[in-house]
Formats: sequence, structure tokens, C-alpha cells
Amino acid sequence: MSLKKRLIATAAVIAMAAAAMYGSTFEMRSEAEVEEKYSLFGDKETIYFWYADDTLTNYLNSAAVSFGEQEGVRVLPVLTSESEYLEAINDASLRTDQIPDVYLLTNDSLGKAYLAGLASEIIDEAGVCSETNFPKAALSAVSYKDKYIAYPLSYETSVLVYNETYLAEWARQQAVKALEEEEIPEDMEDALTDDIAANDASENDTPENDAAAQEEPGNDNRLSKLTEEEYLEAAVPATVDDILYFADTFDVPENVEGVLKWDVSDIFYNYWFVGEYMIVGGDKGDDTKLLDISNQETIQCLEAYKGMNQFFSIEPDTITYDSVVDDFVNGRTVFTIATTDIVKRLEEAKEEGNFAYDYGIATLPDVNAELDSRSMSVTNTVVVNGYSAHKELANRFAQYLTGEFSSDMYERTGKVPALLKGCQSGALQIMMLAYEDSVPLPKMMETENFWMYLEVLFSKIWNGADVAEALGELDAQMRVQLGHIELQ
Repeated sequence: MSLKKRLIATAAVIAMAAAAMYGSTFEMRSEAEVEEKYSLFGDKETIYFWYADDTLTNYLNSAAVSFGEQEGVRVLPVLTSESEYLEAINDASLRTDQIPDVYLLTNDSLGKAYLAGLASEIIDEAGVCSETNFPKAALSAVSYKDKYIAYPLSYETSVLVYNETYLAEWARQQAVKALEEEEIPEDMEDALTDDIAANDASENDTPENDAAAQEEPGNDNRLSKLTEEEYLEAAVPATVDDILYFADTFDVPENVEGVLKWDVSDIFYNYWFVGEYMIVGGDKGDDTKLLDISNQETIQCLEAYKGMNQFFSIEPDTITYDSVVDDFVNGRTVFTIATTDIVKRLEEAKEEGNFAYDYGIATLPDVNAELDSRSMSVTNTVVVNGYSAHKELANRFAQYLTGEFSSDMYERTGKVPALLKGCQSGALQIMMLAYEDSVPLPKMMETENFWMYLEVLFSKIWNGADVAEALGELDAQMRVQLGHIELQ
């Protein structure tokens, strides 16, 4: 996922006209052709459903057919260009008879859509938008000025991915070293002694058998195995410092080129360093009064980020997310930072015989023992158009799409549903934990360019710029944009 594509400014308007058979994605057609096609459908209530991601076409067509048959209505999906998407929806709403009644939109554009009249407060008498069904981050993402103006469909956030095969090798190395040097930590040694005693007691009833077992060759191997398990559990890093320690102590296999690599050119994979302490619009991302960019904690976090370049030499100009994933698949790295697509990519690589390792997913580590981390998230939402003449039906379809129909969304599309009960596998549950604690992209129009500025900031700091000075400049710039101070 590239955040850059999301942040490109839009200006021009695209005129839309569409028609299709029931349950099929529209193609561009004239209005005369549209009217001719409609005569085939009788007088069923019809809503138009717009989206811009072609990978969802089959899935959304299935949803349209299923809902249409269940309700005795027509849902006509319209695939349109991602470029100037919201402007095209606005134009179709004001200038055509085929108003997009319901459409997909990322949460960062919801404020703009609401202010333009293109998003309306949802009709949710059943209380679908609740913490029973969705995590707090999803509800924050679809909230604007204390109103729910969309339904959460799916999300993207970042997680830590690790090569479990390599972590097991590191654990073995540490276990052997501890045994050789007799430096097993006291608390670990007590636990291991208790485990061995319990095992011996269950297998041997007499003192003679117990003594024989202690003299029997292989007890060192049993101790080593137990110690290795303890080290493996500790190998999943809780902080960035843990990763640095791992890098310092791992006798890497020959093909490993680096312990950690991630796309340092994309803010989506960097933001977790400052996510806990940098405030832009609050958790709901809609309050212009809430702004705190340059504070002591954020400075400390970015100093730690700056130091990462001294340990992991990564060139922003030569790296991409795909190249990072490719390195991980080929066993050239131990850890990486990835988005929600990673599990499907790794599983497909396994099936094709291109990934010969075990892997694991974890939430992103804290910066250190004193400073927490927090990842960014983007929520894909289903919006009911304020101009729609079929709001009640559009609401029912939005609830259906984000609720019961989303149960197999990941298997069919690779998109992770925001619905809590949609997370069945262990990997998806870890991703949901990361999403629950994430910072949704803010939805204020005044902050549309903030993420571009922040990406530039991270680039400067990665290349050695003074952290406090760079943060101060960004803070002042955003205070002007949000009206906190007047430009002199």
C-alpha cells in the first residue's frame, strides 16, 4: 500500500454515465442506452453503488446480486477511475439522474465529502456501528463532528513480520551459548528446574529411577531444548532496542543481508515511531483545535528513528515496499514492516514454492522501554450519499456489505474486514490488535497536505537533519493552516 497515491491533490471533474445488466459492473454508456437497459428491469427500486478498486469487482458484484435477491431490489455497481474520484461523484450527483446512492471512500476524505453534502449521517436504528461489531479505531474513522457518516468496511495498518525460522535459529544459538557459559538467567533457570522436576516426577515413581534419570545421557539436551523455547518466546521484539540487540547477537545465515528492512520512503511504514505522541485532530481526526506536533516525546522518538539509519543502512531512493517484501520472501531479511496484504502474499509464495520459511506477525514494537509506538491506519468505508433519494435502501445495503457479507472478504479479496468477528485466523487477529490501537488518518480538509509534509520531515531526519528544528518548522506550518496562529 502506498500512501502517496492517496494524497495526490484533485481538481478536474469527470462526467459519468453508466448502465449495465443486473448485478454487473457498469461500463460507460450514453443516457439513451441507460434508459433502454432500465426497461428490462421493471419497477424495482434501484440504487447505484460506486467504487474505484477493480480488485473488488467480483466481490462487489456478488454482494449486489445477493442483496438484490434478498431484498427484491436492484444494486448496480459502477466502477470508475480512482483519479478525481470524489469530484466525479459530486458531478454525477449534481448533473445526472444516476446519482451514486452509496459508494466506497477512504476515511481521510469523509470530512470533505460531508461538507460537500456527499455524505450523510447514517440511519442506524439497529446500532450496527457499535463496539460490539467494530473496534474503536473503525468507529473513530467513520465519525465526524460526533456523527457516524459512513460504515467501516476494511482497513490497512502496519505490523511487524518476522522470519520465525531465523528466530528459532537465534534462540538455539542463545541457548547453546547460555549452557556453555552457564549464564542461564536465574528466573529462567528456576522455571526450567521446575519443568524438569515435574517431568521426572510424572515418569519415575522411585528414588532409584529418579537418580538413574539424572545420570542418563541427554539431560543437557533436554535443558537446552527448554532454554531454547524460552529464548524463542523472547525473540519476538517488544521494543526497537530488542531488534538492535537481536542484530548484535545473531550469527546470521549466509544469505541474510540485513536484520531489519522496511520502506523508509513511505510515511505509512514510518508513522508508528511518533503515532503515540503526535496529535493531529485527535483520535477522530476532526478537531482542528487538537494539534501537538513538536513535543518532547515526539522529539525523542524521532531521535531514535534517526539513530536507526546508523544501524540499518537503507537508501530511501532505491527501496520500495515490493522490494522489501521480495527480500523477506527470499530470506534476505529477518524482520520487516508490512501492511495487511502481507499474509496473503506470503501464503501464495509458500504455495508456489517461493517461500521456504516459517513466519510470524506481531504488533509493532515500542520505540523503547519508556516510549510507546502506535501505527497509522486507513479505513475503507461505505458512504450513503446526501443527495440520494434512496437513503434507507442505501443504508441497508451498506450494513449488509460491511456486516454479514464481509465474512469471507479476506479470502476473496485480500482486504481485511473491519468487522470484529471477521478475524478468524491468528494472523488476522494480530492485525486487528494493531488496528484497534492505531491512529486513523485525520479527515480535516485543512490537513490534506500534512502527510506529504510529514513524509518530507521523516526523509530529512533519516538523512541527518536536526530533529527539534525540523519538527518546529512543521508545527508552525500546521498551526497556520489550522488557524491557530496568523501568518505574519
